[in-house]
Amino acid sequence: MAGRFNPTTPTTPTTPTTATTLTTATRTTVRGGHTAVPTGAVPAQVSASRTRRWAPPWPLDLGLVLGPLRRGPGDPAFRVTPDGSVWRACRTPAGPGTLRVALRDGAAEAEAWGAGAEWLLEALPDLLGAQDDPDVFVPRHRLVAHTHRRRPGLRLTRTGLVLESLIPSILEQKVTVEEAYRAWRLLVRKYGEPAPGPAMRLYVTPEARTWALIPSWEWHRAGVDNKRASTVLRAVRVARRLEEAAAMEPEQARARLELIPGIGPWTSAETVQRSNGAQDAVTTGDLHLPRIVGYALAGDRDADDAAMLELLAPYAGQRHRAARFILLSGRTPPRRTPKMPRTDIGKL
Repeated sequence: MAGRFNPTTPTTPTTPTTATTLTTATRTTVRGGHTAVPTGAVPAQVSASRTRRWAPPWPLDLGLVLGPLRRGPGDPAFRVTPDGSVWRACRTPAGPGTLRVALRDGAAEAEAWGAGAEWLLEALPDLLGAQDDPDVFVPRHRLVAHTHRRRPGLRLTRTGLVLESLIPSILEQKVTVEEAYRAWRLLVRKYGEPAPGPAMRLYVTPEARTWALIPSWEWHRAGVDNKRASTVLRAVRVARRLEEAAAMEPEQARARLELIPGIGPWTSAETVQRSNGAQDAVTTGDLHLPRIVGYALAGDRDADDAAMLELLAPYAGQRHRAARFILLSGRTPPRRTPKMPRTDIGKL
């Protein structure tokens, strides 16, 4: 196995400065969770209905932890502001809520608005990785170890919310990310509701019933084909049962999600990575990930799922984290074929 690394080599974390000083953001590193959050700025004071300060005993990088929740630069439910704040609009079990998180002196200062404010603040530690245990991770390859040292603030988020990750993952099936992000943006802005508080044009995702009532022509206009739209409709009809999966072990959660026709291993993995903080939920069935992992760890630009899983076998129990570090390294095989063609079925 190429690129083997001696795990006894010291990998003491170094303190990061800003998210952008380590590597230039690319499509691959963004997928790994690279979201630039300004540091050093003093967060603006905004009056909130609820507040909480939480100081984790580890280095915290908001961009790395919360970056996977962002669905494109125009995500109507997620925003990063120049003062270093991360804003999220959520539909919690208690109702709509807006959460703002910023770092000050190593602690996370959070403010929340709306009916879901208390729920969001209660879930703040889990959102920022409190249930994650990265200490059990041992780098087995030089590339992974290098990225591991440079990204000490990476922890796996756990939102406790299933549909908010499941629906955009369904929209990303078999299309380019640009098409999926556009569909998510259009549908949430049109059928969601303005987020409570001073949320700067953020939107809370639609209720399950609202998703179910979206007319077929609106799915078409957003560029969503009937197969993906039908999968969303089947999911929201059993929304309550799917939300229960957030409290399950990741494998059980994935099994429940995959009972819905149209939801397979790719979609369930992408969902529980966010909703359940699944450390081992490696994404299979992906167009690019096997080649990226194969090239990064063994120089194999034609690796398939089987080869990827073999390469990640030394990280059993932590394969999702290993894949994140590989993506964040930015090492990708040279492109030799055209990009996946972009289509807009809304114009047909």
